[in-house]
Amino acid sequence: MGTSVLSLRMDGELLNRLRHHAAKRGMSVQDYVVRTLIRDDFDERFQAAVEETEKFYGVT
Repeated sequence: MGTSVLSLRMDGELLNRLRHHAAKRGMSVQDYVVRTLIRDDFDERFQAAVEETEKFYGVT
């Protein structure tokens, strides 16, 4: 799988908050944002899998 570039425009306050959160974890802002997106994507896929399993077994 290759990589692509995503460019974001954000206000200074948000960027500063991201820098702060990333620094607390010893990460770059780019790495912090990518990991956050990956975690969010996993959470959504996991929830969808749980819902499909519940439908399959008839759990409500």
